[in-house]
Amino acid sequence: MPTKKKRATAKKKKSSVLLLAGDIGATKTKVALFDPRGDLREARNVQTFLGEEFPGGLVPALREYLKDIKEPVIAACFGAAGPVVEERVHLTNLDWTVDAAELCDGFGFEAVWLMNDLQAIANAIPILKLNELHVLNKGIPEEHGTIAVLAPGTGLGVGYLNWAAGTYHAYATEGGHANFAPADELQDEMIVFLRRKLGQVAVEHACAGVGIPNVYEFLKTTGKAEEPDWLAKELAAAEDLPAAIFENGLDRKPGSELCQMTLEIFVTVLAAEASNMALGLGATGGVYIGGGIPPRILAALERYNFMKTFLYKPKYEDYLARFPVQVILNVESGLLGAAEYGRQQLLLRKGV
Repeated sequence: MPTKKKRATAKKKKSSVLLLAGDIGATKTKVALFDPRGDLREARNVQTFLGEEFPGGLVPALREYLKDIKEPVIAACFGAAGPVVEERVHLTNLDWTVDAAELCDGFGFEAVWLMNDLQAIANAIPILKLNELHVLNKGIPEEHGTIAVLAPGTGLGVGYLNWAAGTYHAYATEGGHANFAPADELQDEMIVFLRRKLGQVAVEHACAGVGIPNVYEFLKTTGKAEEPDWLAKELAAAEDLPAAIFENGLDRKPGSELCQMTLEIFVTVLAAEASNMALGLGATGGVYIGGGIPPRILAALERYNFMKTFLYKPKYEDYLARFPVQVILNVESGLLGAAEYGRQQLLLRKGV
């Protein structure tokens, strides 16, 4: 009996350690604590803060977050919106640098894992539930086929998963910064306009939060539709200009034609890029659309024929029709994926 009691006590103590996970975006950062032996959907102390509120970066933000946490936090895993090089990442659209060694030293973590935010989202895909997905095309998924992931938020994230050694492995790319390729005459005209303004025109300049005002400005400046006074005033006062443009586009109020056209171009570019990725990667396991924007514009994806554009590759329509296409509805998939990766690494290191 004493031996059993000792083992039970040891087991309880072992399960009390926590994993810190975070999704670090250009606009906001979400962090939470997880029991690496428990259900990752039971996150503890979930908090969100704006990047602009912490000009000193992630370290002061975590000091504020962790100051009242009593249980030991042994490790951390973060997805961040930028390329990870030698365990450091400088965010693409926010003046933060996150350094794994600095975090270990500053907080006493046993390990810190950094990954691109798209790698984090991709890590969540194998554990997403059916009610966390919206099906655009059921398709015929190939078992263990490559999976493509696109996520338009502030920027456009691009990643993928490959199957190897009995499991999926997630990878990030910087494909959102690849050259934008216009798909019709209107987009031909738009890229000329944007090139004069930006020089090199990346895909995310037309297909992400940073690009939505560019598209609107092009349509307005070239006289594709009129901007009524009420709309100009509303957009000038908006704290989130891309969201305001899309909200008016979705509502289709009289006078909001510029917003509707902007939304249509966004959907068309996103569908074309998803199709390009599907062909380029041979994504027979499916194409997943994540990020903060797609779940909010499901009606627009249907209205502006996302799947028609996705399939528009002459002689490859039947092939592409086999690819499942789904929207990730879980807006915390990046946080979930970071926690899942951290848990996997802890199991390998410690067997927690």
